[in-house]
Amino acid sequence: MMQTLRCCVLLLALFASGMSVASAAEKSGGSPANSEIKLADATIEIIYTGDAAAMDRNEVREWIAASAHAVQSYYGRFPVKHVRIRIEAGEGRGAHSGTTYVYNGALIRVGVGRYSDNADLKRDWIMTHEMVHLAMPEIGEQHAWLEEGLATYVEPIARAQVGQLTQETIWRDMLQDMPKGLPAAGDRGLDNTHTWGRTYWGGALFYLLADVRIRELTGNRFGLRDGLRAIVAQGGSVEVAWDVRRTLAIADKATGTNVLVELYDEMRNAPVIPDLPALWKRLGVKLTPDGTEFDDNAPLAGIRRAITTPPAG
Repeated sequence: MMQTLRCCVLLLALFASGMSVASAAEKSGGSPANSEIKLADATIEIIYTGDAAAMDRNEVREWIAASAHAVQSYYGRFPVKHVRIRIEAGEGRGAHSGTTYVYNGALIRVGVGRYSDNADLKRDWIMTHEMVHLAMPEIGEQHAWLEEGLATYVEPIARAQVGQLTQETIWRDMLQDMPKGLPAAGDRGLDNTHTWGRTYWGGALFYLLADVRIRELTGNRFGLRDGLRAIVAQGGSVEVAWDVRRTLAIADKATGTNVLVELYDEMRNAPVIPDLPALWKRLGVKLTPDGTEFDDNAPLAGIRRAITTPPAG
């Protein structure tokens, strides 16, 4: 049966069980044409369902391969050895929804408009978001914010590091969207407040704060990426269930800090409100009528640049 479920829209958690999803997909349209993308360390199996006749499958392959490249580069390897990606063709253009879970191995379902072209797919964030989910162990529904927040934070950074997004774009989006993750009246901390904003952007804010704090404490020698790579290197993925503290402790050990465990304890049961304007000023980034403006003389400008710098090698 389905072991875990991660999706880019919380309501997708109301979908049927993995058993019924798989059988329904296999019954639709007979035997869908499959193809594979071979990476150095993984195989991606692509399955088409629905009315996919009008889809340009070469463009779909390029889109999936580009997302895999971003995730593989960020983590130093692809998070799982094999993943099935079920492209569910529907009306319209672009990617509409995504879900990552385990059913006889890692499985990603993405709804895609059958008239999508290369430009539609290049603008998409859902495929990379879902692939980032492959790198986090199942840690329990109470901690969904750690899973969704991770995918929300890492997706644009991973894409920027391989040149798929600009620095201006990702920092503009952070300045605009991170406030959606701040606690509102009645908030009881991230483990206990399961609104959309707190789950996705509250989780992303946790990882941004952790990334900056790790880099401050280590003189910018290590960042969140180093900790996340350690989780994957030790076998952490969507295909296993781990204790949340064990998971965070593995990442902390790789950076020589206790940042993730300590920040988790700060934010899990209390409505922490970080001073975002002060953080943006220290990082040297602000919004102007003309777009995103950087101050390379800001105290943490080096950290800002390091967050989006491609990993060595």
